[in-house]
Amino acid sequence: MHPRDLLLGPQSGQRLLPLCDHYSGVPARMRKSLALQAEYSQRHGRCVFDVTLDCEDGAPVGGEAEHAALVNELLQGLDWAAAVPPRVGVRVHAVDHPAFEADVQTIVGQAGARLAYLMLPKVEGLADLQRAVQAVDAVGGAALPLHVLIESPQALHQAFELAAHGRVESISFGLMDFVSAHGGAIPVSAMGVQGQFSHPLVRRAKLEIASACHAHGKVPAHCVVTEIHDLPALRQAAHKAAHEFGYRRMWSIHPQQIEPILQAFAPPADEVELATAIILAAVQADWAPISHHGHLHDRASYRYHWQVLERAQQTGAALDAALARFFVPAPGGSRP
Repeated sequence: MHPRDLLLGPQSGQRLLPLCDHYSGVPARMRKSLALQAEYSQRHGRCVFDVTLDCEDGAPVGGEAEHAALVNELLQGLDWAAAVPPRVGVRVHAVDHPAFEADVQTIVGQAGARLAYLMLPKVEGLADLQRAVQAVDAVGGAALPLHVLIESPQALHQAFELAAHGRVESISFGLMDFVSAHGGAIPVSAMGVQGQFSHPLVRRAKLEIASACHAHGKVPAHCVVTEIHDLPALRQAAHKAAHEFGYRRMWSIHPQQIEPILQAFAPPADEVELATAIILAAVQADWAPISHHGHLHDRASYRYHWQVLERAQQTGAALDAALARFFVPAPGGSRP
């Protein structure tokens, strides 16, 4: 039996996604992002970050149809027969936007089978989600995973219900819209690196989303860092998101943010080394309890250390050759 099935259960539903979600909406940057993903995939032998092509913020007002057609053209032009196929999602307009239905028809209707997921912005609750599901399914996208962006107090109130929905794979936190939705009650400083981790309402939102996702085996995705060129601040935010707030994925809005996010979300080398020793010893013991350096380990700790190895592999880290049979190349999904 595969360690993931043994330790987490074959029906656990817990998803494994690349740890970085890179957003781009301007045509030249979309092309650059897709080329960069292919370069990283060739280097690491797996897809280590997703690319989300953005219709919501990327499309000029009045040019929504043309932008959706361009996104579809870019999707059609990718090398889907590559050794590591692309992983590309699309953020469409919100369900109450006039362009939503056309976005879904153009992109999901023509390229849905190639999409890794569809990002739904400004979802206020289950009614919005169900409306999106119906529109996506109507054009043949019934198998398409959905990612949800929580951007308001009302949406946050339904975080657990949204995470429980069978089509939802990941929930992201929309920091800037969430702050502005409070009508000035949260200061603008909370949109920055320092304020977003210290303001009580923003901290609560981050923790609520992470908790909801972990309760239902979904992937919590952390928000953007708008200080694009402040890489130390980005590293600090990514480390806090991963190691203090329980996030398993983070948005990037500039190519130079990708590598620091991957590094911050990767487990430390000494933790990977320890996890490797414990899991290999557990295999030798047929998963019975063991003693390692004077500490008892059983399936509870095996589960933790196995997940350390999964996260390491998601960043493209080279694992011990003895673990190779457990990690087959894959672009993403429930099995590494």
